[in-house]
Amino acid sequence: MAVASHRPDDTTKICTHCDRDIPISNIDLHYAHCSRNLEKCKICCDMVPIKHADEHYTSTHAPVTCSLCSEEMTPEFLGVHKGEKCPKRIVTCDYCEFPLPAIDLFEHQEVCGNRTELCHLCNKYIRLRERAGHEVTCNGVPPEIPRAIREAERERAARRPPPPPPQDFSTRRLLFTIAITGIAILLGSLLFQRKPEDMTQVN
Repeated sequence: MAVASHRPDDTTKICTHCDRDIPISNIDLHYAHCSRNLEKCKICCDMVPIKHADEHYTSTHAPVTCSLCSEEMTPEFLGVHKGEKCPKRIVTCDYCEFPLPAIDLFEHQEVCGNRTELCHLCNKYIRLRERAGHEVTCNGVPPEIPRAIREAERERAARRPPPPPPQDFSTRRLLFTIAITGIAILLGSLLFQRKPEDMTQVN
């Protein structure tokens, strides 16, 4: 087996075992140590100590199982899987902030997003899925009454009986006038009854 391959500048050589540039003066010693103590990982091509090769494979390349969904994968993908791709990771509903598995999120939000809440600026009921866009465009003006409702109001107003003609005086004023007249008549009759009696006593 060749110890090294030559480079054009002839100051270093590439170790055929680890593919590193090694000064020519050290190449033989390096190769003896490198080939005896290191081996190249068949998966990642890193040079690892021979005595730690199994540990390197177990900790870096051996398949691991997701504790949530039991899917197997290499360790380097486990973090991304659990944080972004696992169907059983816990996520939060955009509308009610209820925590639930990611696999159930779409169906939940289809229902939850169709719920309505009253906008206190324009007094209009808005779907939760449309709330963010509505808050940007809402100017606080109540929506125009639909044309059908306006026409129905006109028809009802046309069918109502006409109001009674205005009166010159109210019922209360009429009762007051009758009461005053009655009192005046009563007082007058009393006065006329007392006058003849007084004249009789004088005679």
